[in-house]
Parts: sequence; C-alpha cells; structure tokens
Amino acid sequence: MSDILGYQGKRVIVSGCFSGMGAATAKLLLELGAEVHGLDYKDSTLPLASFNSVDLRDAASIEAGVAAIGGKVDALFNCAGLPQSFPAMDVMKVNFIGLRHLTEQVLPLMGPGGAIANIASTGGLGWSRRVPLNMEFVTTPGFDAAVAWCEAHMDDVKEGYSFSKENVIVWTQYMGAHLIKKGIRINCTLPSPTQTPMMAAFEATSGKDVVEAAAQPMGRYSTPEEQAGGIVLLNSALASIVNGVVFPVDGGFMGGVATGQVDLSVMMRRSAPAQ
Repeated sequence: MSDILGYQGKRVIVSGCFSGMGAATAKLLLELGAEVHGLDYKDSTLPLASFNSVDLRDAASIEAGVAAIGGKVDALFNCAGLPQSFPAMDVMKVNFIGLRHLTEQVLPLMGPGGAIANIASTGGLGWSRRVPLNMEFVTTPGFDAAVAWCEAHMDDVKEGYSFSKENVIVWTQYMGAHLIKKGIRINCTLPSPTQTPMMAAFEATSGKDVVEAAAQPMGRYSTPEEQAGGIVLLNSALASIVNGVVFPVDGGFMGGVATGQVDLSVMMRRSAPAQ
C-alpha cells in the first residue's frame, strides 16, 4: 500500500483505544504502518506497541502514562470521552480537562511536523454564542485550576457534555494559532451520531428523536470506522497545512443546517435526564 498518508513508522498515541472511535482509529493506524501506543481506562486487545492504563480524571495517572511511552511522538489522537449519563465533573475531566492535560504532557515529545486531533461533537455547537466564557475556562493554568473553575461555575457546566465539547472546539482553535509557530498542528472533528457503546446513553439522556435529528440528512448513524477515517486524515501528511480547523465528519449535517435543509427545532428540545 502506498504511504500517501505518511504514517509508516510514525509513533502515535491514541487515547480511548479500548472501544468505539478510539479503537477504530488505533486499528486503522496499525494497518497504515504506525507504531501505536494506546491509553485507556480499560485494556485494549489490539496489537499495540504499548498500552498504559490511564484515568483521564486524574492528572498523575495521565502524567505516568505519557512518561511510560516517552521518546519522540509524531501524532496524538484524543479519542476518549464520556456521555452525559456520568457525573458532570467526570464528564468535564475526561472530555476536556484530562484531554488538555494529556496534550500538554505530550507536546514536549513533539517536534515540527507533529499533529494533534481531538474528537469534539455537534453537541458543542453552542460555543459560538459564548466565546468569552469558553476562553476564560480554556486558558485556566493547569488541571487543578480547571477543576476549580468548573466547581465555581456549575450553572454553566450543567450536565457536562455540551460544555466540555464546546471547550474542545474553542481550545483547538485557540491552540492552533500558538502551536503552528512550533510547526505543530491541532484540529478537531465534529462527528455525527455514531454507533458506539455510548450510543445507548446518548439516546437515554437526550432522547432518541433528538439524536436521530442530528443524523440528518444522511438518515443513519455513522460507524466508528467512518469517524476514524476523518481523524486519521487530519493528522496525516496530506493535511500538512490544515490547522485550527473544526472538521465536520457528519454526512452533511452542518451543510444541511447552513442551507436550511435540516430542522433544528427537535434538537433544541432537551429531554429530562434519565433517572
């Protein structure tokens, strides 16, 4: 196979490699010839170069996991995440605070040509309405300060999921302008609803009709493999000038919204959380 994506022999890290998009991403990277190092709370069965158990809710666990990998890192894939059925602060720590801390630990191992890709969500599309608040949060100095900020702003954090994904989007764009000066790129994807083990939790907490509305106009959920294609493309050699981008991997959802072909009214309704 031609190495047009440039992953042959590259050292990469995939968080959330146990299941869903993270597992599909790690598998694709292995097929492309990368040296894949996995991080997750649960063990992976993939033939990885290394696997380290990491709890993204714990800064010391993140630091130990990255230290165990060491060496030069060419690309980081932040694929780990929790749905809104978990406690709000756990969701915030895994989906954004831990993601940011992991990235900050990996950055010293990267040089020019390095690339980072984060998984955000269409659930974070409210970011554009409150950038000043998001910027206040994403620029907090370190893991503990970010936790303290959330604990003091629970009215904004709410269930955790939407706010965490908003901040993945804003932080990605913010860091894009900084990291490119070092020759390092950072982007994020906006997946459409995807058939992963978390889907049942999304349907239970948001309502199946709300989730299905976000799957328009394609009319079906995407697969983890389809989502892996998007995130692997972003960190590839082909995307060498793509930076600070919020990349929809959604079967046309964002285009449908922009041109009035997708009705957002059902998505504006928020079902009561499952008891």
